[in-house]
Amino acid sequence: MNFLASKAQLRASFLRWALFLVPLIVLLGFGSGQFGSAETIWFQSLTKPVIFPPAMWFGIVWSLLFVSVGVALALVVSAWGAHGREIAIVVFALHFIGVLAWTPVFFGMQEMVIALYILVYAVISLLAVIAVFWRVRRLAAVILLPCLAWLIFAGVLNYQFIVENPDGGSDRGGAIERIEL
Repeated sequence: MNFLASKAQLRASFLRWALFLVPLIVLLGFGSGQFGSAETIWFQSLTKPVIFPPAMWFGIVWSLLFVSVGVALALVVSAWGAHGREIAIVVFALHFIGVLAWTPVFFGMQEMVIALYILVYAVISLLAVIAVFWRVRRLAAVILLPCLAWLIFAGVLNYQFIVENPDGGSDRGGAIERIEL
């Protein structure tokens, strides 16, 4: 016998991991989104870059990306015995922490420059994730390519927000309008 598991067993392992990881990744993404919102007065007062898409697309795109990220991670996690599996999981975890940090920093802390650095980290670390996933399961690496494209776009958009709003936005002090009596 020269194999560890049958194809059916490998498929079942992937399905179990996917049923756990896809909702977990989506839930973590949703949780991160609770620490900041585009509905704040600060964000509403910002000058929007020309490339800023309609707000509805962000929830749709991030949801689809988080589902695909969960599937890619499940492919790697279920690859028992694959060379580099453990390091791929660690590299992914370090990357995903950065992705989750962006929303609280940009919307919650209203720190556009720090948020841009986080996106640079997210892009670079995602390239590392793609490289290590490629060694474990090539399909998992390919599934992450749309996420890479979106993170690059998010970085360009974040940069454009900084250019369009050099003062950081009008609500930095918390007050929009002062009324004297």
